[in-house]
Amino acid sequence: MITLLDHNFSQLNDFLHEKTFSKIFILADENTHEYCLPVLLGNMETDLGFEILEIEAGEEMKNIQTANQLWEILTEMQADRKALVINLGGGVITDMGGFVASTYKRGIQFINIPTTLLSMCDASIGGKTGIDLMHYKNMVGTFAFPEQIFVYPQFLQTLPFKELRSGFAEMLKHGLIADKMHWEQLIQIHKLDIEALVPHIQTSMDIKQEVVEKDFHEKNIRKTLNFGHTIGHAVESLCLNQGNPILHGEAVAMGMISEAHLSYLEGLISEEDAQAIIENIQRYYPYMDISDFTDEDITELLLNDKKNSDSKINFSLLTGIGSCTYDHQCSQKNILKSLHFYRNLNNA
Repeated sequence: MITLLDHNFSQLNDFLHEKTFSKIFILADENTHEYCLPVLLGNMETDLGFEILEIEAGEEMKNIQTANQLWEILTEMQADRKALVINLGGGVITDMGGFVASTYKRGIQFINIPTTLLSMCDASIGGKTGIDLMHYKNMVGTFAFPEQIFVYPQFLQTLPFKELRSGFAEMLKHGLIADKMHWEQLIQIHKLDIEALVPHIQTSMDIKQEVVEKDFHEKNIRKTLNFGHTIGHAVESLCLNQGNPILHGEAVAMGMISEAHLSYLEGLISEEDAQAIIENIQRYYPYMDISDFTDEDITELLLNDKKNSDSKINFSLLTGIGSCTYDHQCSQKNILKSLHFYRNLNNA
């Protein structure tokens, strides 16, 4: 399912030769079109015709209007059910491209070639596709596995520092929920750069893949991957609605700090562990000002989270460094305490 590409993309070319496709559609945004597409096209060997589909970069493009435009383009270009969509990009592209492909003509094949650290370690893996609805994150989507995921770590060289840091949040999360050694190795990194991060990417990908294989449709253990995302998604959605979108990893880092403290308040981890987790995350991520958002703003979005049931907020919370529980229903008092705790970090 996940293949590391060599310098001449031989594994991708073998895949294209072994399969029978009618046509190839490559989905990119303006950034991957400029920096990554030339590398892909310079190494891709196929006699099939292909078309480039380009959208603007940014989370704000991950909506039904963009999906509809892509469906219309596929229709106009007479894409049939044997067509292949190659999603070349970060999380927005793999989410959007997977959703469009999995719904067009009730599903055509697609592969992901992630170009950001976040998409390599998280977004491209697991078969979750989707778009945002209004300012609610990933509210419409499908479960649909890509045919393959091809990872080319050299694409990370095209990323600004903030994108590397964003992806690192998901790597930290994987360690916290499933692999204490991975967490301990990651927090030894003093400078977030490609040289330091690349040796740990495979472990992070493997953690995500292993969890997904156990629970594809997110009925149980896959929910642990949502640690940091319940509060993080709420804040990310509010920023998006405000017209001031933030990177997903920034929101997840903020969410992990809040939810680590919430894990302590709920009696699931010790204060010492919570403090160690929080202090290490703070080493990499600056404080995020959420003073514009009231408790009511955030809790309203928490109540609409996809993981909820019976009108109760379900959290995935830590039970130790390297272990996590799911479907944990917290007291309203502790949820608000965790938000107040985060707000007060700026004064600490």
